[in-house]
Order: sequence, then structure tokens, then C-alpha cells
Amino acid sequence: MLFPAAVSVALVLGAAPAFAAIAQSFSPPASSPTSQSSNYTGASNNTLTNSPLVPGKAFDRFIQIWLENTDFATAASSPVFQTLAKQGITLTQYYALTHPSEPNYCAAAGGDFFGMHDDNFYSIPKNISTIVDLLDAKDVSWATYQENLPFDGYTGFNYTQTNYFNASAGQYAYYVRKHNPVMFYNSVMGNETRGLRVRNFNDFANDLNANKIPQWSFITPNMVNDAHDTTIDFAADWLQFWLMPLLGNKNFNTNRTLILLTFDESETAREGNRLFTLLLGGSVPTKLHGTNDTLYYTHYSALSTVENNWGLGSLGRGDTNATLSNVFTLVANATGYTKNVNVTNPPQNNDSGMIPGPLNPAFFQSFTAPNTSATGAGGGPVFVGPGVDMSFTKSSLPAPVDLSAPGAGFPFGNDPGFDYSSGKLVIVNTTSSSSSSTAAGGSSTAAAGGTSTDTAAGSTATNGTGSTGSAATNVVSGPALTFAAVLALAFAL
Repeated sequence: MLFPAAVSVALVLGAAPAFAAIAQSFSPPASSPTSQSSNYTGASNNTLTNSPLVPGKAFDRFIQIWLENTDFATAASSPVFQTLAKQGITLTQYYALTHPSEPNYCAAAGGDFFGMHDDNFYSIPKNISTIVDLLDAKDVSWATYQENLPFDGYTGFNYTQTNYFNASAGQYAYYVRKHNPVMFYNSVMGNETRGLRVRNFNDFANDLNANKIPQWSFITPNMVNDAHDTTIDFAADWLQFWLMPLLGNKNFNTNRTLILLTFDESETAREGNRLFTLLLGGSVPTKLHGTNDTLYYTHYSALSTVENNWGLGSLGRGDTNATLSNVFTLVANATGYTKNVNVTNPPQNNDSGMIPGPLNPAFFQSFTAPNTSATGAGGGPVFVGPGVDMSFTKSSLPAPVDLSAPGAGFPFGNDPGFDYSSGKLVIVNTTSSSSSSTAAGGSSTAAAGGTSTDTAAGSTATNGTGSTGSAATNVVSGPALTFAAVLALAFAL
């Protein structure tokens, strides 16, 4: 310990939806990072099965750990982060993409946040591709680990459970959908094999002890341990409990492991959303410990770096934007990549308002096809999902329309009804605003409304093999989009 663990902070604790703020100190949710715990809610769903190891050019395992809402200077002032910086490389010019949290997580998986500017419930059609498509194409194993996820594949808006700091304080929403990057994409959650790779921390302990941590993973602590509802000191205590011991665990950190520790966004608008970010792990040579990398990076750089390492294809979106997707210098030097650019006047990534897109009801524009002319850092082709209308490009988009009014037909805020509570994918009716979880002591909240947003009109969703009916269709089939057409399409979807 660099300082006592009993750091007094203010936690917003209490029964949902009314939360009472009480003073609280960090308390380990498990006896160790390698131990399962009832505080994690969901039981382990057995050991993960991975494909054979696919060697990378610079690393064989990539682990992202995201914390929440902290300014660069605040994190840099923490003794724990200072200690970790001495064990790796500090990326001094690493930036988030926007505000608030959810669009950054969305972009981390799909290379775009599609106009999203809030933390609402969204469901993205299954022909919109993600990093999972690129990894699966090369048989690179992957998973996400979400602390306090009640069961594998859980798709609810949040999950409330007994407050493990103080049971008498009522329920607490430790897990939230908005911090789970693949969760928004029906191409992942509408596929049973993929959906069950969205796992919880009891699964993590099981996979770790069995030496089955996959080659790509995204790890999200809960709402107190990631500093969202607490402070940087609280998150630092969690890092001391969880990450620091794992850095010495060969089942987690091999000599071919690269770990990205960062935040989703800054707390304030200072410095254009600059984030304190570290590269850790056995892939970082000892001679580079305690050094700085001053090249400009964003969350898209995590995508391009992974693509470059394994020679993957690309998404043809932000991951191929020359300004926003520099490959980490450590990796570029190892792979011989020479296309990084020196960004002397970086964009101010502080937008939290009205960027037109399919996930912005007030300025709605359709999803577009990926840019197949783009060249990604991996050298492979741009991945194109099934049923994508390649003629529908950004240059062909009509003017945005306003679908924000109740009943206006915004098509991508409905719950598609993917239910994994049985351990298999079942498509359920989601007309009610909430449902009960099978995990003891907790409850889930689903989005109000709807129908699946990625099956064509007249198709039937089925279960049993990961199928969810017919192939997804684009939001539109061509550029002639009128307001009436948007309404008709929304109800068809």
C-alpha cells in the first residue's frame, strides 16, 4: 500500500431510484483478484473456451481497463498512478472522443459513436460491424469482463443488487450497460456464441485460474471501483487490490501482454478531453518503464493498434481516420508501421451536443456504409456486414430529421429482447419497462418499448443456435429519405 486503504469518500448509496449519499471507504469485493465472490452477483458460467493462440507482431494479448470521468491532472496526482507509471509508458497526449460516457464506449467497439450524445439505451443493427468481427475473422479469442454483471450476456440497462458495503442501505446499481462496449451492437448480443463471451468477474477469476484469459479483453470495474460514483483515490485503492497483484500473475500478464489503462472521458472540458493513460504489461520493455510517449492518440488508437498487431481488417470508420487513429509507438516500432502522423493541432473532442447521426434522435441521419476505400493499420480489407447498401455513403445523406418527440418513431432506442438468463439466447417480448433477473438479491431494468431493431419486416426471431431471424438490413436502402419514410421504416424495424 502506498497510502492507507481507508480513504473516506462520498458514495451515492441507497435504494434505486432514490440514492442517499453516505461516507464510505473502499472495501475489496473479493478476497483477491483470483477469487470468486458473492458480491459479484453472477455465478461463473464455467471456463471460457478459446481458439488456439494467434501470435501477434508485438503482443499476443491485449487487455483494456477503463476507469471513469477523471481529468489528466487529477489522475497524475495520485500516488498509485505515479507508481504504475514507473512500470510502463505514459501516453501524455491520449484523448477521449466526446462526452458523456456511453458514446466513448460505443466508439471503442465500433469505430464511431454515430451521433450519440447521452447515456440512453441504444441498440445498433446487426450489420454494423465491430472489433469482434475483425477478431473473429482471424480467430483471435476475445471476451469482455464486467464487474457485477448478473449473468453472462445480460443486456439490461443496469442491475441493482444488495449494497455490499452496507446491506441496510438498500439496493445499488453497480453494473450499467453504458460501460459495456459491445453491448450496444446486435451483431454481438444477437449471436449466442458471442453474447455469452460478455462475462462477469466470477468468470474472470475462473478463466484466470484456468489460464484461459483470451487474447483481447475489455474490463470494466463497477460504478464505485471505476471512480464514477466515487473518487480517484477510491479507484486507486481498487487498482492496488485488483490490478497490481495481477501484474505479477503469469496467467494474466505474460511477457507478450499489453495492458491499456485509461479513462472513458475527462471530468471537465479542460484540455480537450485529455486522459491519463498507461501502457503496462510484459510487452513493455524494462528500458521504457517510466517513459512518456507524446504522440497524439484517441480511443480509436486502441482499435488501430490491435488491427496492426494481428494484421486485421478494419471497420472503415474512426479506426482509419489518420488524425484520430495513430498506432501506439511501442507497437508501430515493433511492426514496422510508418503511417503515424504528428498531430500538432489536435481536435477539441469535447462535443456533447448535436452531431447528426443514427443515434441522435434530434438530428437523425441513417447509418452509412463503411468506407471501403480506407486503409487500416492492419492492412486487411474493410469489413462489410451482411445486407449493407454500399451506395449509402456520407456524401449521399439527406438533411437530418427530428425524431425526438414521443411517438416520432426513433428506431434505435428499443430493447431487441435478447435474454440470456437461461444460459442460452432467447428472444423475449420487451413491451414492459422492466423485468426480473434470475440472480438473487437483484433486479434489472430494460428499456421501455419494443421491437427488435435489426430484423426486417415480416421476419421471425428464433433461438437455439444464436440465430435472430433474417439478416439485418440497413436503416435505409437509398438516399431518398423523407420524414414519412423514416417513420415507416422505424415501425417496419
